[in-house]
Amino acid sequence: MAMASTSRPPLLHPASRNPRILPLASRAPAHRPLLISLAPPAPAPARGLRAAAATQQPAYEDEEEGNEDEEEYYSDEEDAEEMDVEEMEEEARRAAADLAARLDRELRVDGDVREKRRTMRDKTSTAKHIPDNNLPKVAVIGRPNVGKSALFNRLVGGNRAIVVDEPGVTRDRLYGRSFWGDQEFMVIDTGGVITLSKSQAGVMEELAITTTVGMDGIPLASREAAIARMPSMIEKQAVAAVEEAAVLLFLVDGQAGLVAADIEIADWLRRNFSHKCIILAVNKCESPRKGQMQALEFWSLGFTPVPISAITGTGTGELLDMVCSELKKFEGLEGLDDFEEEEEENRIPAISIVGRPNVGKSSILNALVGEDRTIVSPVSGTTRDAIDTELTTEDGQKYKLIDTAGIRRRAAVASAGSTTETLSVKRAFSAIRRSDVVALVVEAMACVTEQDYKIAERIEKEGKACVIVVNKWDTIPNKNNESTTHYELDVREKLRVLDWAPIVYCSAINGNSVEKIISAASLVEKERSRRLGTSILNQVVREAVSFKAPPRTRGGKRGRVYYTTQAAVRPPTFVLFVNDAKLFPEPYRRYMHKQLRSDAGFPGTPIRILWRSRKRTDKQQRKTNTQARNALVAAS
Repeated sequence: MAMASTSRPPLLHPASRNPRILPLASRAPAHRPLLISLAPPAPAPARGLRAAAATQQPAYEDEEEGNEDEEEYYSDEEDAEEMDVEEMEEEARRAAADLAARLDRELRVDGDVREKRRTMRDKTSTAKHIPDNNLPKVAVIGRPNVGKSALFNRLVGGNRAIVVDEPGVTRDRLYGRSFWGDQEFMVIDTGGVITLSKSQAGVMEELAITTTVGMDGIPLASREAAIARMPSMIEKQAVAAVEEAAVLLFLVDGQAGLVAADIEIADWLRRNFSHKCIILAVNKCESPRKGQMQALEFWSLGFTPVPISAITGTGTGELLDMVCSELKKFEGLEGLDDFEEEEEENRIPAISIVGRPNVGKSSILNALVGEDRTIVSPVSGTTRDAIDTELTTEDGQKYKLIDTAGIRRRAAVASAGSTTETLSVKRAFSAIRRSDVVALVVEAMACVTEQDYKIAERIEKEGKACVIVVNKWDTIPNKNNESTTHYELDVREKLRVLDWAPIVYCSAINGNSVEKIISAASLVEKERSRRLGTSILNQVVREAVSFKAPPRTRGGKRGRVYYTTQAAVRPPTFVLFVNDAKLFPEPYRRYMHKQLRSDAGFPGTPIRILWRSRKRTDKQQRKTNTQARNALVAAS
């Protein structure tokens, strides 16, 4: 007998009514290929296939479909009234918090610092609500390997900058907030300034540059040209930091003594930046008594030397007193009582840009901010620290962009034996943890690799919203709508763990469609923070359960859903209270996950579903409880 084709109306979220194209893509000309796409919603299972699907589960048996069965696997209104909703809501919040804490322990990166000093600053500083771009800036400058990154970490608290006993580790500008007393300011870490003429081999040794790792397929001439440009690019970043800073910390090495490079840097500072406050700090002076002796020879530079030790903190208090005395105090700090409420409203979403080496992460960042914020080079491992940059769009919305180092396979990193690369990868994982949205960048010609999939798994476990960015799209020859569709299917197949993430096609070098990354990130960040009403959520779950009932075990037991609530956001976390969580097998849990996503929306963000067993009293017990409650009311 032919089955009547009936379909239930989906409860689609407005953002998922057109799941293939984001609102931004609709503005593209018709003849251009699809630039942004979302994964299509999972098709609803046919009613006639329920019995066939149940045969694949030997421990469960399905019964014939009927309205009388519905009362067995979803609670009715009378049952709902007997349950303590407030107690279940509190239990759901505890369950979500326990899950978040457990995942935090599992995914914690070695070397993660909770930054107790920064927490204390948030509680005591009066300038904490001032945006980063409005704070006065202090730049740390000097030749390579004098301890600039160590001093940066000492001032901002934590291990923001990579510190390794080798020159040339820091290349880009690195920003961090610091405070001393009631004064807050931004500290800028810079790469070492190399002012002496060096041969190409000397530059490679000075900056620890490799021309082999991760540079397969790049012509030798391009490698040598990139190496030749590297010192000037690092110095360009340092000069940009000096120009925007109000106070300059000129750092020298007290143990190595005065060298020619220090003299050249001092002359350059006096000649070009005499109008700025320049403080000479003599680092690596662990002993106060020896420090005074070590600092004597640096008087010839024309500045008053201040002996300090960035590692032990010796002399940093006096140094900060001198810095703060030169910084102007900021006025207009009223309204501190409402800071906690304003902080949530004015929260700046963080977008981290991650991927394998040489896929164009730094190029994307520079194209978004409209300046050479980070060094772009075919040299593998150019970016090492996680570089934070604040971006303000045309509509006034602010974002924090985080450029990260390329993440290679763990075995490749271990075989290379580079401490710097190991720390860079850890910084990249830490950047994922502190971001709201992750832009996973893949190269168009290489498509998706195994390493891309492993990074995608990390993003999903961290519970971060994600945008898949296919960079270098201009290198694909003879593109059309059909080729774009086939490419998207290939990406969806290889990144199954991120089948809910939108895809953006762009070319960072040409600047084509890079702005669509921000638009897509804004959409998925809002979905990650969205809270679904309890009544709508229970209606979605009720329809899903009515459309496909939980399977019955051979012992005659069947799963039953009592109540559903959203316990948390970022990511959206749902808790389903059931009679016994063991009665819901994994295939049925995947079905419920797909139905929640297709009916309730949440594109671009992972969702978590927790199943909580909850015993209910039988009818006789409920009747006894009701009589006792009525008697208590009558007696009172």
